[in-house]
Amino acid sequence: MSAISILTVDDSPSMRALLRHTLTCEGHVVAEAEDGLAALDWLSANGKPDLVITDINMPNMDGFCLIEAVRAQDVFRDMPMLVLSTESSDEKKSRARNAGATGWIVKPFDPEKLATAVRRVT
Repeated sequence: MSAISILTVDDSPSMRALLRHTLTCEGHVVAEAEDGLAALDWLSANGKPDLVITDINMPNMDGFCLIEAVRAQDVFRDMPMLVLSTESSDEKKSRARNAGATGWIVKPFDPEKLATAVRRVT
């Protein structure tokens, strides 16, 4: 099985580091962005990863806007996007789904559940 490329988007450096550690231990290749705008810049410069994992609450551009902006581009329409957030309300989950999110994981995440979700959507 070839390595899965994953872009993680979170404004917390410690959360990005935790994600990087967890995902690289699973054999994945991880790139990072600190908010939605940085993620869009990364996508335009680097192309399509196998998966995007994004937080919701971030400065400059939140996860909802990021998902909508990514889904508006044909090249990214079928790319899986997981939300990883402390938010867990049905309203927020529904809003993310309507924007185009593939799934939702609540922080703090369980590494095995994250690995399972990555396998399921890629």
